[in-house]
Amino acid sequence: MRIAFLGIGLMGRPMASHLLTAGCQLCLWNRTRSKAEALAHLGAQVTNTPAEAIADADIIITMLENGPIVDQVLFNSTPAVQFKAGSTVIDMSSIPPELARQHAEQLQSKGVNYLDAPVSGGTAGAEQATLSIMAGGNAAVFEDCQTVFSALGKATYIGPAGSGQLAKCANQAIVGVTIGAVSEALLLAAEGGADPAAVREALLGGFAGSRILELHGQRMIDREFNPGATSRVQLKDLRTILDTAHLEQLKLPLVEQTYQQYQKLVDNGLEEVDHSGLLLQLEIDNGDRQLNNKATQSPYSKNHNNN
Repeated sequence: MRIAFLGIGLMGRPMASHLLTAGCQLCLWNRTRSKAEALAHLGAQVTNTPAEAIADADIIITMLENGPIVDQVLFNSTPAVQFKAGSTVIDMSSIPPELARQHAEQLQSKGVNYLDAPVSGGTAGAEQATLSIMAGGNAAVFEDCQTVFSALGKATYIGPAGSGQLAKCANQAIVGVTIGAVSEALLLAAEGGADPAAVREALLGGFAGSRILELHGQRMIDREFNPGATSRVQLKDLRTILDTAHLEQLKLPLVEQTYQQYQKLVDNGLEEVDHSGLLLQLEIDNGDRQLNNKATQSPYSKNHNNN
């Protein structure tokens, strides 16, 4: 089984590494070639164009930043991509559900199978091969791809094309809103004179316990905002959720408020901080009152310049 893997970034690199370790034959492409070349020692072939990577591939995995980039790479590359008849595209990027449905139709017309299979679990899940994979498309095609999915984590079949992306929207809504709630809760506790670390520990044993409180709550206390998932990408995902809700004539007020907070964070030049860094915007909004006295030691203060 020959696999083309497109996108060797924070998530793509460990994912591709696991597939190579599992014995898959990989052709890699990445806009910055050096990132793909870092996996050559594991037996990966590095290509110069998406078309070169895809030409003989049985499975094409895309792990790219957004929908327009996926669209460009698959359908508007130079030279043009030629898909092998009967091959399968597995888009593991996070893109709008409607665009996923369009891609499914375009590929079906070329005799190519399609699954939208975005992931959750962040860089830690990618590195540990414990990703939660949410797949939409044909159920039989999904079953045929279990060998690939099992090397990366646990896959769940959601429904027809676009359903995987809808599940990812649901995931990112919960993640974004919960990060905001954890930020507010810990800052409230700290301002009232409680130890935020002790508050976090206590809450983990009750109904407020969550992976966000466990992992990102600790990041907030430690002021460790180097990205596992960037605030820029979280903002993009929240925009996708709101656009999708608009198509369904839905109002999502909590997502709207969280989107506005991430927009302000990005506007303050903090687009590359981890999405748990939403705490930084909350601190700014409260007159720079900070969760703990380590704040001035963080490389991501409000005056941090990412350029």
